[in-house]
Amino acid sequence: MSEPELTTEERVLRMMKNVLTSVARDTAPHPGYKHPLSERTIQSIRECLMLIVSREQELGKQHGRDMNARPRYIDEPESEVVVSLDTGSTRPGDRKDSKG
Repeated sequence: MSEPELTTEERVLRMMKNVLTSVARDTAPHPGYKHPLSERTIQSIRECLMLIVSREQELGKQHGRDMNARPRYIDEPESEVVVSLDTGSTRPGDRKDSKG
């Protein structure tokens, strides 16, 4: 199943989100050190990310996209498989279908 074609605005939003999160990750200080970005800049990044996510959700609704989708491995099954477990005794000879 391939991903639907994204609009230019959606591609721009995705790229902006990736860049902002990369900046946050690359500037994260080690424990005990002062953050190189000001508190005002950090708050601005958070607000930008919230606006981006909000707009992505609006666009997703407009285009009928499922916004709850999560990444999957290519070989991961699409549907869930239900496996019934035998709750009977596990001792040999106690089960009716055992050959012993």
